[in-house]
Amino acid sequence: MDLLKFLNSKPNSKDVAKERLKLILIHDRVNVSPNFLEMVKWDIIKVISDYMDIDEEGLDIKLTDTKREDNTVVPALVANIPIKKVKYVNK
Repeated sequence: MDLLKFLNSKPNSKDVAKERLKLILIHDRVNVSPNFLEMVKWDIIKVISDYMDIDEEGLDIKLTDTKREDNTVVPALVANIPIKKVKYVNK
């Protein structure tokens, strides 16, 4: 029953605010604006569209932190791209 509560629960405002602040700090550290991230998103869509049909509304691109093998933390661009159909490309 606890699993159902977890799946149906909404994140509390504290967690949402914490995640937003984390994203702001990452954006600030790598010195990119939300406009820049939007331009990257559309460039990715343009390139990928030659090879597959994607769900542009479901596309999610964000900056986050990741650890390298030496445990240093570096910013990372993470893209979640829902694919509708792969196109056959004969080049």
